[in-house]
Amino acid sequence: MTGVADQRIRWGILGTGEIASKFATDLARVSDAETCAVGSRSREAADAFAERFGIPVRYANYRALVEDPAVDVVYVALPHPWHHEWALAALESGKAVLCEKPFTVTASEARELVAAARRQHRFLMEAMWTRFLPNMVWVRGILAAGALGVIRTVHAELGQRMRHDPAGRMFAPELGGGALLDLGVYPVSFASGVLGTPQAVTATATATETSVDAQCSVILRYANGAQAVLHATLEVDTPSSAVVAGSEGRLELSGPLFDPSSVRLVHGANPHAEVVEEIRRSDPGHGWHHEAAEVGRCLRAGLLESPTMPLDESVAIMETLDEIRRQIGLRYPFER
Repeated sequence: MTGVADQRIRWGILGTGEIASKFATDLARVSDAETCAVGSRSREAADAFAERFGIPVRYANYRALVEDPAVDVVYVALPHPWHHEWALAALESGKAVLCEKPFTVTASEARELVAAARRQHRFLMEAMWTRFLPNMVWVRGILAAGALGVIRTVHAELGQRMRHDPAGRMFAPELGGGALLDLGVYPVSFASGVLGTPQAVTATATATETSVDAQCSVILRYANGAQAVLHATLEVDTPSSAVVAGSEGRLELSGPLFDPSSVRLVHGANPHAEVVEEIRRSDPGHGWHHEAAEVGRCLRAGLLESPTMPLDESVAIMETLDEIRRQIGLRYPFER
């Protein structure tokens, strides 16, 4: 990758599904970036996606895209089981990589990706887009300023009623289906961003007839005695909200957790609590352009990872997800 300091950063998108479409739409909002290529498993899908978003180069396979010398950054927007394989292929082809969440399916895969990126001296980041939203940047500022005092409790949950389709991706073990990796990764990552890596994990779940988790509840315990209570379900719609509570106040995040409509800083005890400050979502688009802009910022600064979504934290999150899956008995048929 050369010349990023004085040219537009050229993106290649692997995948043509809904997530890839949202990313391509929002990437147009990043002034110093452009989508120059797309790769799919079929010529028809690649051509249709390219025509929709005005992408000049389209490939009917993934290998050709990751090896395209005109691509600076590969965005991996494939189903979970293929994150590791194609992020690794892109890194080994000398590309920077933004890989969709969950980062991989297992912690061992995550460690392999991080080791490869560091060995190749290439940029790598998990695409946890929520972290880069303006209201979440504000949340981190509140936490860093110590406005909540000593944080003791985090509650975070995400529930979406998915169409019941035993043959669909969300219910398919061979595609990494279930509530945990698609939905639960958000509350787990949120808790990680607030409290760090847990000392202990306790998890329980209800399985679908296809043996993936329909809903999952988790308690994380930390060395300082703090706790995080997390929940994810694909059976019902929930408020999908979060609370961070400390000795001096709390933050209340109105759903959806992945893109909060508002965040309130509250001081005082109930029922006389006072809203000190509130920030509401006023962001254009889907909000995915912020993570793309962060990739560009890091590349221009010569960084190999983002301080907002560091690689060691992505690995630690995958380790927590591994432990949750171990406790609830969720193992995928493609796991090594």
